[in-house]
Amino acid sequence: MPDILSIYHQLPYPLKILAASIRGYQLRWWRYGKDTERLVEEAHEREFWSEEQWSAWRQERLSYVLHRAATQVPYYREYWQKQRQMGNTASWEVLDNWPILQKEALRRSPEAFVAEDCDLRGMYCDHTSGTTGTPLKIWQSRKTVQHWYALFEARWRRWYGISCDDHWAILGGQLVTSFDQVKPPFWVWNAGMRQLYCSTYHINQENVGSYLLAMLKYRVKYLLGYPSAIYALALQAARVKLTPPTLEVIISNAEPLYSYQKQVIQDFFGCPIYDTYGMTEIVCAASQCKEGAYHLWPEVGFLEIMEDQSDHAISDGCSGRLICTGLLNADMPLIRYNVGDRGCQNSQVIKCKCGRSLPQLLSIEGRQDDGILTKDGRRIGRLDPIFKTDLHILEAQIIQEEIQKFLIVVVPTSEWSELDKAVIRERLCQRVGDVEIRFEEVSAIPRSTNGKFKAVISKIHELDKQF
Repeated sequence: MPDILSIYHQLPYPLKILAASIRGYQLRWWRYGKDTERLVEEAHEREFWSEEQWSAWRQERLSYVLHRAATQVPYYREYWQKQRQMGNTASWEVLDNWPILQKEALRRSPEAFVAEDCDLRGMYCDHTSGTTGTPLKIWQSRKTVQHWYALFEARWRRWYGISCDDHWAILGGQLVTSFDQVKPPFWVWNAGMRQLYCSTYHINQENVGSYLLAMLKYRVKYLLGYPSAIYALALQAARVKLTPPTLEVIISNAEPLYSYQKQVIQDFFGCPIYDTYGMTEIVCAASQCKEGAYHLWPEVGFLEIMEDQSDHAISDGCSGRLICTGLLNADMPLIRYNVGDRGCQNSQVIKCKCGRSLPQLLSIEGRQDDGILTKDGRRIGRLDPIFKTDLHILEAQIIQEEIQKFLIVVVPTSEWSELDKAVIRERLCQRVGDVEIRFEEVSAIPRSTNGKFKAVISKIHELDKQF
């Protein structure tokens, strides 16, 4: 049976708009409601809390989450039962007594992390990108979803003078049109979300002008997306001396925003770009204020910074692994979760020049993948959806050896088959064109000293100069 996306790609363009809009209205119902404006106002009030207020609030919330996890979440309840059987009497009310949670444990049995008083059928199931392996499933109640998106509204949009009611464009990872399509539209309008969803897989000098005209047509007020894609759009448009649409702001997410990208983007569009940090697992989030500081969202999670090779905490200002305990999603609490990124923080509540007293991330070392160059000059950043949903792999890496030659390195499970290869081959070709692909099966993908690996590597030297 064909999946929903396969059906979508067979539709004529007007029906694609209808399908995207129906999905948009569904998402809008999940994300926003009668309490949204109140939640936004409360979030803004908390931005000026004192350290004592934040400490009291977070300790109360942490105690509730730890108690709920230890008593109602199967995975954690079983853990503490085994600890008691082994004679460990350490209190689960103390965060330091909990083990570090790795992604693989969550990936193997995600349902075991959902509290027993929850009904999965009535919850929203989100997925991580699955960039380096099998994606994770994360369940949230509608209440949690609306609290999460109220924080987005407060600290992604309102900080920059925009709102969820404004028209906006996104450069994301969805394949909204076939890679082989050579004429616009390379986007789909989602009326439910007021969103122009633009393909990241069609940006080149021949097509870039049509993207800018579409933003004008749909009265786009701001642009959100991967820094690599926004940079490629600005770079190509500047090279052919096009006039940009008038935007209020650009918001980047999901990748590091490099200084050379920021300069090109701001020079072309003539508006500021602010970076954000977050994840589907809802255990940590941060956004840049207009002074450039990355302010943490304390309501989302409790952040610890730990050494790379041990579970010892690092003092403020030193870089290490981000270990996060979710505070917002108490129905699927993740305790001391290793998110896979590195960074350093200032946990002190110090008033910023912007006036807010939120704690700050001093640096974030997230994904630093290479970009892919296609034979017709397109530059493609994230390739997350290739590994999304139901593949029999633990981890995977894409290596571009030549313009049209790719190596896929996989750590397979016992169910790995030729069908998995065919699915990956089809998904990659949908995004980069008809290329030669070979597979290499390994027991593990080599890590750097910080325990991470690049999901995408390009061996094409031209990218070093142009991407």
